[in-house]
Amino acid sequence: MDATALKDTFAGIDLEFLGPKRSGKVRDIYEAGDRLILVATDRLSAFDHILGLVPFKGQVLNQLSAFWFEQTHDIVNNHFVDSPDPNVTLGRICRPLPVEVVVRGYISGVTKTSLWYRYSLGERNIYGLDFPEGLAKNDPLPQPVITPTTKAQHGGHDERITAAEIIERGLVEEQLWETVCAASLALFRRGQEISAAGGLLLVDTKYEFGLADDGELLLIDEVHTPDSSRFWTAASYAKVKADRLQSNEKSTWSEEPENFDKEFVRLAYAAQGYIGDGPPSPLPDELALEAAARYIRSYELLTGRAFSPGELPVAARVAKNLGKLFATA
Repeated sequence: MDATALKDTFAGIDLEFLGPKRSGKVRDIYEAGDRLILVATDRLSAFDHILGLVPFKGQVLNQLSAFWFEQTHDIVNNHFVDSPDPNVTLGRICRPLPVEVVVRGYISGVTKTSLWYRYSLGERNIYGLDFPEGLAKNDPLPQPVITPTTKAQHGGHDERITAAEIIERGLVEEQLWETVCAASLALFRRGQEISAAGGLLLVDTKYEFGLADDGELLLIDEVHTPDSSRFWTAASYAKVKADRLQSNEKSTWSEEPENFDKEFVRLAYAAQGYIGDGPPSPLPDELALEAAARYIRSYELLTGRAFSPGELPVAARVAKNLGKLFATA
């Protein structure tokens, strides 16, 4: 990707005609009547910090989520209503559940909340789940597992929590939690199937759910994007696995599978010794461009569609398209 793409990154937008704005790590959020307006920016968040801007990232996240909402609505309904701009989703307003549902198919990761980090420290009961001895980093788990976290508020950190604690604390009622878990595992299976068709392995992912006014459970936020999920190319995984089995170090991996997600950025920071302690250094331009290429390629592999960049600059386009829907004279 050409370095000129860095000039047109989209940091966010203030739309006074939509009223007050809330800003998440990646999205700017407005409300209009019974609709939530989610504007996906190019901000890249990792280690609970905004590292910088990645060209076209917001468009990839928004359009890829729209694809997955369509592909999974038969499993559980979702908040998606329309996408009036490549970077914008209109969704149903609902009450978000106060937990995030993380589903993991492999033991991996570099952050302090990752399974591999805890396992490598000798823990075998993690998130209230028992894990067998003898697992190596990036090994598949016997079956996908759910490792929930609390939802960080006001710049805080997500915290590990067990299913039992969710119910004991009254965060989610037991029967509803069982429904959420069943839906999450079914979503993950669907994600693995579609990812495999594009030559990718869905390693793990995060789901968020909410309740509509009528009590209906809805899948919200984003689904199976390079931000909320980790993907490896199946070919690279097979290669590094074969290399490992042929080596004398059968409990370790000599290299990482090729990533098509923001884990690529996390690994680059980890290689420099940073895993979340203290403020991070700004995202280097070359890393931002490489991340953009991987985000775009992940969209193409997962959807089977060519990525078509929206009109630039993004902010002017978003303001124009939302103005047509919501601005008043």
